[in-house]
Amino acid sequence: MSHTYSNLLTHVIFSTKGRLPLMDDELRPRLFAYLGGIVRELRGTALTIGGVPDHVHLFLVLPASLAVSDAMRIVKSNSSGWVHDTFPGKADFAWQTGFGAFSVSRSNADAVGRYIESQEEHHKKYSFQQEFIEFLNRHEVPYDERYVWD
Repeated sequence: MSHTYSNLLTHVIFSTKGRLPLMDDELRPRLFAYLGGIVRELRGTALTIGGVPDHVHLFLVLPASLAVSDAMRIVKSNSSGWVHDTFPGKADFAWQTGFGAFSVSRSNADAVGRYIESQEEHHKKYSFQQEFIEFLNRHEVPYDERYVWD
């Protein structure tokens, strides 16, 4: 086969450093659009991007030639640089070191998109920490809670 074909849907979640509420109502829509632009530059597709002041969800299709970890390194470093350049008052803005990445079946894609779009409502009841641990457990990802929040 001379070409590689894939359609791998990935739900990626990461927070601001220290889970500080650094993404205000002015920053979030512009930052989310910028994140989508980075994904396009990587030849991927951002199906849905959303979040609240302390974390972001990206629902992506990445090219087969690009590892999720490489994509997230590029997305996070370029977007934090953009925030610093565009919003000089946000010099303290940074992303957490790691991220969570979870595979999504095509049959569940619409539900994941709706979930990401409803983050404001969801986080009236659940903290980011509760949500993230639930994702790890639901996807049977082993973890040591001593290191999850670094």
